[in-house]
Amino acid sequence: MYKINENKMTSKLNLVVILLIAGLLGSCATRKVMRLDPNEQIDLSGRWNDVDSKQVAEQMSRDVLSKPWLIRFEGNNERPPVVIIGIIINRTSEHIEAETFVKDVEIEFINSGKVRVVASDLFREKLREEKQQQQLNATVESQKRIAAELGADFMLFGTINSTIDELKKERVVNYKINLELINLESTEKVWIGDKEIKKFIKN
Repeated sequence: MYKINENKMTSKLNLVVILLIAGLLGSCATRKVMRLDPNEQIDLSGRWNDVDSKQVAEQMSRDVLSKPWLIRFEGNNERPPVVIIGIIINRTSEHIEAETFVKDVEIEFINSGKVRVVASDLFREKLREEKQQQQLNATVESQKRIAAELGADFMLFGTINSTIDELKKERVVNYKINLELINLESTEKVWIGDKEIKKFIKN
């Protein structure tokens, strides 16, 4: 009876030792990290990524800034239009950070020099809070005026959609991005654009 219990204890000790060794070996596993060129195109999963966001933002911004609405506005007002980027809705089944795409569009707009871009409603609230604080705490010479914001002439809205066609281990994902530029005063749609990205994934 005693020997049976002793064998059980030995088995348990052996199991504990094996688990400890396995844990140590697992913690010693090497991890390789490489620095990559941010402009290098890498697509591991086939899902929407930073490359897609930048490419679509660049191509669609180039398109909207080349259309007649811009020349017409400048001719009537003798100044570049002021644009605000509104809501870009993600209607895909993926988690897509629309804010990243919005920022890519803002970069293209601002760097073009053809339009002026104002902050979104979230940032405007923060700016207004700061100006209110300045009225109480900043010197008169450095206070920023209230009700002196640059009003937007146009707002950009959009959606990101996707369709998936799959069979066994093969899958085709088609992303379609739709954007619309709307005159804030008249609500006229002055430009509509779309861009598609199609990806083939084989597991």
